[in-house]
Amino acid sequence: MTPQPNPQVGAAVKAADRKHVFHSWSAQELIDPLAVAGAEGSYFWDYDGNRYLDFTSGLVYTNIGYQHPKVVAAIQEQAAKMTTFAPAFAIESRSEAARLIAERTPGDLDKIFFTNGGADAVEHALRMARLHTGRPKVLSAYRSYHGGTQQAINVTGDPRRWANDSASAGVVHFWAPYLYRSRFYAETEEQECARALEHLETTIQFEGPATIAAIILETVPGTAGIMLPPQGYLAGVRELCDKYGIVFVLDEVMAGFGRTGKWFAADLYDVVPDLMTFAKGVNSGYVPLGGVAISGAIAETFAQRAYPGGLTYSGHPLACAAAVATINVMEEEGIVEQAAKTGAEIIEPGLRELAERHPSVGEVRGVGMFWALDLVRDRATREPLVPYNAAGEANAPMAAFGAAAKANGLWPFINMNRTHVVPPLNITEAEAKEGLAALDSALAVADAHVA
Repeated sequence: MTPQPNPQVGAAVKAADRKHVFHSWSAQELIDPLAVAGAEGSYFWDYDGNRYLDFTSGLVYTNIGYQHPKVVAAIQEQAAKMTTFAPAFAIESRSEAARLIAERTPGDLDKIFFTNGGADAVEHALRMARLHTGRPKVLSAYRSYHGGTQQAINVTGDPRRWANDSASAGVVHFWAPYLYRSRFYAETEEQECARALEHLETTIQFEGPATIAAIILETVPGTAGIMLPPQGYLAGVRELCDKYGIVFVLDEVMAGFGRTGKWFAADLYDVVPDLMTFAKGVNSGYVPLGGVAISGAIAETFAQRAYPGGLTYSGHPLACAAAVATINVMEEEGIVEQAAKTGAEIIEPGLRELAERHPSVGEVRGVGMFWALDLVRDRATREPLVPYNAAGEANAPMAAFGAAAKANGLWPFINMNRTHVVPPLNITEAEAKEGLAALDSALAVADAHVA
């Protein structure tokens, strides 16, 4: 679709937003949200006719792009048939969505508890783990993000937790592997893996294994920097959980449904958790939906005992119809396979070529359509381009980088000293190359701050 400029409408939309909308994660008077007029495929545009290639997939959820006609049609058909119904009943779209998800989850994660998004999926997964084990504590990693609700933000391991941390949620944080900025003085992936597992087991022992209900990890951490765990790490965590009777929870809210070139990132590591959370890509965010995939053992806990939790809109028919259509589209169009192929043949070599030419790129890492560039002032020392959790003037280099990307028609995903490359999974080869070219120009601005 060709954007049709309409500045007057855009101004009205912006004025109403600024007067009435309270935005998340923001100082309200310091933000200037873009008024968006429309979106299709891998692009969106504003009311001035400026079009942007979306390298954020919304918030890493439009895995099949904007306005896929088959999913839009499925929502319309479901709305004409049944717009909503309470979660205690068996509904066709809900049952079919659960079946399709369970067919793709690893191991025996065959029961699906639907939520309205990823954060409440984490809330319920941890509640299930505590009730299943009768234990209070949860272990989670620094450099992680699990959502903005009360328990989810407490298990989060980045600065968004700080202002919301109750210090009474029974959460203990530990260091997960990240060789580029190792906390274990490791020089190889093997060392990093072994030392991270030793650190985790020591944490378990000092916290008291009989007090720990669950360990929760993002299979591949997302906003924290797309740090792929070394081979053997997740299997090692699985072994520790089995050894100490701890529930292993994998958070696949961001990494799931094809983002890594597999249906779930757990498939990259041949590991099966006890509980797995999902959201975002399950229906490309067209209607809010999330959930918990539950193992047989934990499902059995609630066979004769009521599970004390639920949501009014759990498994909403419109959301589930969108999930059914999305999963079928991904299967029919080979979108998961396309994500793996485009990532390996276009995105990865393109990013590594950029890294060779731009001294501001310290490291390239990722898989499938899930990539991050770590930006630095000095490659030798690995000093970040901006300080940890920088704001205001301290964050100026990253702000300038982001502005340059937008000026070149690319909407970037920036978090701290990283830019993420997370476009729709079915982005075309030409679109991917267009995005890499725009990123090339923006990195020249970051290079100006290299020591």
